[in-house]
Amino acid sequence: MNTFKTLPPGPKTIPAIQLLQWMSNTLEYMDSARQKYGDLFTVYLGSKSQPTVYVSDPQAIQQIFDGESQQFSNPGNQLFKPFLGQYSLITLIEAEHKRHRQLIMPSFHGQHLKAYAQTIDDLIEQIFAALTPGETFSAYGATREISGQIILSVVLGVNKGERIRKLNQLISSLLNYAKYPFVSSLFFFPWLRKDFGRWSPWGYVRHLMRQIDELIYAEIAERRQNYDPERTDILNLMMGAKDEAGEALSDRELRDEVVTLVVAGQDGIASAMAWSLYWVHHLPEVRDKLRQEIDSLGPNQNLLDITRLSYLTAVSQEILRISPVEIQPQPRIVKSPIKLLDYDLPIGTVVVPSIYLVHQREDLYPEPQKFKPERFLERKFSYYEYLPFGGGSRRCIGAAFSMLIVKSIIAIAVSRYQLELKCDRPVYPTLSGLNLVPGDALEMTFLGKRTANSHQSQTVLESI
Repeated sequence: MNTFKTLPPGPKTIPAIQLLQWMSNTLEYMDSARQKYGDLFTVYLGSKSQPTVYVSDPQAIQQIFDGESQQFSNPGNQLFKPFLGQYSLITLIEAEHKRHRQLIMPSFHGQHLKAYAQTIDDLIEQIFAALTPGETFSAYGATREISGQIILSVVLGVNKGERIRKLNQLISSLLNYAKYPFVSSLFFFPWLRKDFGRWSPWGYVRHLMRQIDELIYAEIAERRQNYDPERTDILNLMMGAKDEAGEALSDRELRDEVVTLVVAGQDGIASAMAWSLYWVHHLPEVRDKLRQEIDSLGPNQNLLDITRLSYLTAVSQEILRISPVEIQPQPRIVKSPIKLLDYDLPIGTVVVPSIYLVHQREDLYPEPQKFKPERFLERKFSYYEYLPFGGGSRRCIGAAFSMLIVKSIIAIAVSRYQLELKCDRPVYPTLSGLNLVPGDALEMTFLGKRTANSHQSQTVLESI
């Protein structure tokens, strides 16, 4: 007797209402649905003809990631295609996605990653060094400035000059504008994308994107004309990369990947850094333990050596568990009927592993709302139990790069400076696009530079 059920249960409200509920309070919507319907539940986000199954069971997630090519297709994130372009790694599918990934991936690993460490150190240091004792600042605002400079420096190899200044300004304007709920809805409701000139919502987005494109294409043209194989920035590495057929990326392909990296990557990294500053200073015992571990390396510590420390690594992992930057990876679509746990999913079903819900599982992470780095020292979690960067063929290509930045800002903030939260009340995440951000309510006070006596565990404020 067949005991399988066709689709998991889920909310019964009309699709348009479900989408609005999901957009307005995503975490509450997800928590409520999982509590009521279990580890797999079906929602209809805007269309009754397109069921979406959210999955938070590790065994089922493993089945999804392992069966990508046979049982699931990956349509790419087409919501952002008008924004990132048709050749973005986020929107590409199948063979073209694999080609781009193979061409870009080496830029984020090995010796290149080591080369970026000094740039990351310098730029984080510049932002903190510019603060004055007693100054209050927005943690998210500061980390957005840091992430913008890091991304532009690593991707384009420069963070100064008129072109870069304009590009940074335009990207900041675009990201700030995209935070408004109506603007975010443009990506979920294509019929709202009407360009009635720069004073209309979609018209203004297109106005900003045209200016961004002009600057990026100008940079690409200049690089083509004066190509230097010795440069190590990502644009240069992408220009020099060739696929198996000996073909390089076109200008349009380069533009789409650069936009993806400098626009889509900036907010996520800024959010991860801001959450890092929050959790480390919200829990003084964590901060003090980190200082002890870093101080144990002695003076003149190398940032790369610091980022290999075990407790710092565990703290960084716990930050991305309890405050994942993205709530979900890209969806998959069932392309041949499949049994997923107790359910029989038909062709066309959208399947979404939920990063947020997996990270909140009591059986994996006892007291999941508590910040406990020790859980990552006590056991190793599989890619299906801990997935802050997604998984399968769509796992974030910059995962190691992002983790390096998170570890770096923690290490620099606690070992070189004295900071404190302006108001030590809990900070809750809000959704910006698909990122969970702490928002501008997270304010900190800069107390001064720290000097550590190499023979004692004492911290004093440098007199200024």
